[in-house]
Amino acid sequence: MDERTWERVREVVAGIPAGHVLGYGDVARHAGIRSARLVGRILAEDGADLPWHRVLRSDGTVAEHLRQRQLAELRAEGVTTGNGRVDMPRHRWEPGTERASSGGSDGCAAGSGTGG
Repeated sequence: MDERTWERVREVVAGIPAGHVLGYGDVARHAGIRSARLVGRILAEDGADLPWHRVLRSDGTVAEHLRQRQLAELRAEGVTTGNGRVDMPRHRWEPGTERASSGGSDGCAAGSGTGG
């Protein structure tokens, strides 16, 4: 894997605004790669400084070993959860939209000035 791929994944994840999420496959697609698993690998190896908690499975579930921490961080940002899963249709972010940075018009917490 080349360094450019690594950086592109990091850029996509860094850009996810508070109160919004992406699936691993969404991140892969927006980074121009095919592998959702590669996204997970990059976050595991080099994601401590990123909002890794905003990346989850496409069905809105999180990894069991991260469940408590990840769901707590998402709830603190205003992300709706139920039965241990995130309401993906409500909180999925589409890169390039201004929805999240314009005050959270969908009723989600929009973050506190983190330019995304």
